[in-house]
Amino acid sequence: MQKILERKDIFRFLEKRKLLNQYKKAKQYLLSGNFLKVKFKLKQPRKHGIWYFRINKQFRALSYFDQEGDLIVFKIDNHQ
Repeated sequence: MQKILERKDIFRFLEKRKLLNQYKKAKQYLLSGNFLKVKFKLKQPRKHGIWYFRINKQFRALSYFDQEGDLIVFKIDNHQ
């Protein structure tokens, strides 16, 4: 994973819920290779290729890998 990119509406969603700092911290853990810290996992069913990682106890970032190997975050999900 070289980069983590987000759709335009993701930052607006995070700012509205005061999650931006927690998201940036989770993103740094991923970029440094600390996958266990944010519970980076492949979502079921695995054939869809959707990965998620934990922002906090309540929210998860849903993402996929593009052809260049970058992680694209397309949705923030309320886990509860």
